[in-house]
Amino acid sequence: MTILLAISRLIDAINGAIGRWVSWLLLAAVLISAGNAVIRKLFDISSNAWLELQWYLYGTVFMLAAAYALLRNEHIRIDILSSGWKRRTRDWIDLILHIIFLVPFSALMAYLAWPWFWLSFRSGEMSSSAGGLVIWPAKAVVLLGFLLLTAQAFSEIIKRAAVLMGRISDPNMAPPVTEGSEA
Repeated sequence: MTILLAISRLIDAINGAIGRWVSWLLLAAVLISAGNAVIRKLFDISSNAWLELQWYLYGTVFMLAAAYALLRNEHIRIDILSSGWKRRTRDWIDLILHIIFLVPFSALMAYLAWPWFWLSFRSGEMSSSAGGLVIWPAKAVVLLGFLLLTAQAFSEIIKRAAVLMGRISDPNMAPPVTEGSEA
């Protein structure tokens, strides 16, 4: 279990760094979007490349932040059901559902994304829009996003199993507020 927890910490560190870095792409997308709108209104000039770049950036943020959201336990849940359950029951459900749904889904998506990306890369696929961008980088991000999500799913399985075995404290539990630590 010690080696598995070390692997889990490595995966968490990688996805944490990527998640924090990718947030800056959102700022870039907003600035490009605003700049493109201003230029279009002031000078009546438009560019499909700038529009596609916005889409690429938003898509990159979405795909690469999925693993980060799972790491931070910020993915969508049905809390109205699980909030009444014991913590141990929720841990077991997370463990089982990660194994039978999340890992197979994200691994299948990565598997299917590989030939889709590779064909696009090899052919130099371009956007059908006039002045559009090369498409393979966007497809590469889809592949990378699902690979990161699969890795993070394995990390969550390792941590959930370690919590259930009593090897680690629950990383999703907020530390208790002590006197003097409030803002």
